[in-house]
Amino acid sequence: MDKEKRQQKILSLIRAKRIGTQQDLTGQLARAGVVATQSSVSRDLEELGVVKLNGHYTLPAAPGGAAGRRGLLGLDPAGDCLVVAKCESGLASAVAVEIDRAAISEIVGTLAGEDTIFIAVPEKKAQRGAMKKIWELFK
Repeated sequence: MDKEKRQQKILSLIRAKRIGTQQDLTGQLARAGVVATQSSVSRDLEELGVVKLNGHYTLPAAPGGAAGRRGLLGLDPAGDCLVVAKCESGLASAVAVEIDRAAISEIVGTLAGEDTIFIAVPEKKAQRGAMKKIWELFK
């Protein structure tokens, strides 16, 4: 399985279960048919921005909770050229406008619905930079 699919599975497992150690996560991946070493899982967690909170892994949240108060709830990479932003209901358009106005160089464009924004980036390596800059924008 390639790195992107493994990372998507890691995100899926962390959303679905309370996982407290890399060993637990590696075991969950193995049960799901994904063979991964502890060192590759460690690198994946770092790249994905996963943090440990109250003894278990969780997806990154807005620094200080500020972004949630302004509408942005979470960011996830999707494929090679897309970031998906989850927003409070009805606020996706406002969040997208703020992202567009920031003129973040890694972002090609945005498409907003009711509570979700698709953020297009030109290539895989631009995803992480775009996500960091979006979180900074909503601090």
